[in-house]
Amino acid sequence: MYQTSCPSHATDDRPDEAPFADERGRYLRHCAEHGAKAAVLKVKRNELLWIATRLDLNARDGVDMVMLSRIAQERQGLHGAVTAERRVIDIGRPWLRFLGWWREPIVTLEHQDKLDQYAAWMRSERGFTPATVEHWSRTIGRFLRWCEQKNHDLAGLTVRDIDEYFVVEGMGRWCRVSVANTASALRGFLRFAASRGFCANGLAASICRPRLYQQESLPYAPDWSDVQRMLADADTDRPRDIRDRAILLLLAVYGMRSGEVVALRLDQIDWAARTLRLFRLKRRQPQVYPLVPHVAEGLARYIDLVRPPCPWPQVFLCMSAPRRPMQAGSIYDVANRRFVALGIKIAHQGGHALRHACARRLLAEGLSLKEIGDHLGHRSTSATSIYAKVNMNELRRVAAFDLGDLP
Repeated sequence: MYQTSCPSHATDDRPDEAPFADERGRYLRHCAEHGAKAAVLKVKRNELLWIATRLDLNARDGVDMVMLSRIAQERQGLHGAVTAERRVIDIGRPWLRFLGWWREPIVTLEHQDKLDQYAAWMRSERGFTPATVEHWSRTIGRFLRWCEQKNHDLAGLTVRDIDEYFVVEGMGRWCRVSVANTASALRGFLRFAASRGFCANGLAASICRPRLYQQESLPYAPDWSDVQRMLADADTDRPRDIRDRAILLLLAVYGMRSGEVVALRLDQIDWAARTLRLFRLKRRQPQVYPLVPHVAEGLARYIDLVRPPCPWPQVFLCMSAPRRPMQAGSIYDVANRRFVALGIKIAHQGGHALRHACARRLLAEGLSLKEIGDHLGHRSTSATSIYAKVNMNELRRVAAFDLGDLP
């Protein structure tokens, strides 16, 4: 499938005469429709032409990383630029995925069928959310892969083997919460596996999960003055800052979670009624909020000036082409850039810290825990009580109390 010969027209800008002209043209049009600039399209066109002249017709059956890397290394050897190889891979892989020709390396577990059965059971019998099924499957998959590496068969698994896994893999790497979550995932899987005869009985009961204390961690939130500094820092005419300021406003004013921000759609903003309809992830139901004027201004500025026309219903899109909806993990980067640039020191420098700042400000304004919980989309006041654990004003009064002559 990989051709070692180099056609004489490999670098000529004649896509109509080179292989896979239609496939390259469709992809370049797709990129242009999703906001790619002319200079970017020119680079993509040149690299795709290089790749196309080194694939034969069997490429339609699939291209993997080994094959693409050989093409990239040839490009590297020809130009000598350290970025040539990376550029071929970064441009070629999305093109092949767009065509459906890309073949990801298949990593199969010895007990993949048992893990698949457990995932199906979690969905159908327990009603777990897709996110929980994915997270637990990934955690159990790491354990099963470790068992394969250590030649531990599932049928012959012992308590000592499980203890070894926690000691070897978790020592110095996992916090107590990670240990507890891993223990819970393995308990559930081993209990299921024992009921199906895949492993010995009693293994699940042998796993000791560390105790986690409710509200054991202090709330982390920047001062409201720091939040205002972050918003002021993003108040520029740069397109990225315009988008980021709209995101920061939603995090700080409405206490939105990262997943709620990226899931926000254009039809959830009612400009005429001046309302914002949010779907709270934990409550799993919509809530309607008044559209605060400066938030409305920030959203309108982003939508009118920065957001390109596209078929996506989500409000927030990536800044670089192809324009697509942002992922929840990107919201961390939006907030973290401001924390780092302004030197704001807190325990967690991500978007969730602004949710804490929102709650702390509402508490300082005298709102009840029930009112704050409703605003944040909590299901119960117990989830909100973390924000009332430390009242700094009262703590300062205690520190200033005169104990007289007591030793």
